[in-house]
Parts: sequence; C-alpha cells; structure tokens
Amino acid sequence: MKAQARHGFTLVEVLIVVVIMAVLAATIIPQFSDSTKDAKLSSLKFNLHTLRSQIQMYKSQHDGKLPTATMVELTSKTDTAGTVGTGATHVYGPYIATIPANQFSGKNTVKAITNSPAAAGDVTANNGGGWLYNATTGEIFADDTTYLTQ
Repeated sequence: MKAQARHGFTLVEVLIVVVIMAVLAATIIPQFSDSTKDAKLSSLKFNLHTLRSQIQMYKSQHDGKLPTATMVELTSKTDTAGTVGTGATHVYGPYIATIPANQFSGKNTVKAITNSPAAAGDVTANNGGGWLYNATTGEIFADDTTYLTQ
C-alpha cells in the first residue's frame, strides 16, 4: 500500500517557529523603543544648542544684553536697545521663527529661573514645561528633571 503525502505542519514544527519568532521579538522590540528615546534626546540637544547659540548672537548684537525672561526678542525684530518693534531702527532679528518645543513635554513655554545652573526645584510639576531660562546669565535648560543637565 502506498503512503499518502503529508500536507501541513506538525505541532512540533509550528511550536519551533513560534519560539523563534518570540525570541526575535524579544530582542528587536526594545531596540525600537530605545531608538525613539534616542531620537527625542538628539532633537532636545539640537534645540538647546540652537537656543543657546541664538541667545549668544542676540547678546553680541545688543552690547552684552540678554533677552528678557520671555525670550520674545528672539522671535521678533529689535532695535539696538532690544526693544521689539518694526521700522527702520529695528534691524536685528528675528533669530528664530518660534521657540522650539521640548521633545519630551511637547511644550515650548519658557519659565524664568534665578538658579545657575538650574536645579530640580525649578522644573515644572510632572516635567510639564518647555524650557527653563535664566535672563541674568543667559543659560537655558530643558524643563525636565531627567534631561536638566543636557
């Protein structure tokens, strides 16, 4: 009598494939979550670098004066005294189109602080803010306890 050809997989074969897929998923999924965090951190560092360099440019063009606590001067045209306005005397700026958002909170708010450097007590509750800015020193930090020292 002739043996019939087998169609399909055995239970053992299916279990081996499931185990292999589980091992692959366990090694790949954490890498994707880390890459998201790494991308946000890179963006946060880039935004901080941009803000810091534009604050320094403002300072160099305004005889050592720094933007006020709201940093509105960075997004507007100013005169030599740093007064926001339009017209022939307002030739400086804008230095950036808008204040960028903090990638971890999604906010672009600026909170005035007096500590230098910023302290954990300066951070908005539940890391809910954008940036911490010291208008006396020109220092700017992420409003997040985890990334405060970036």
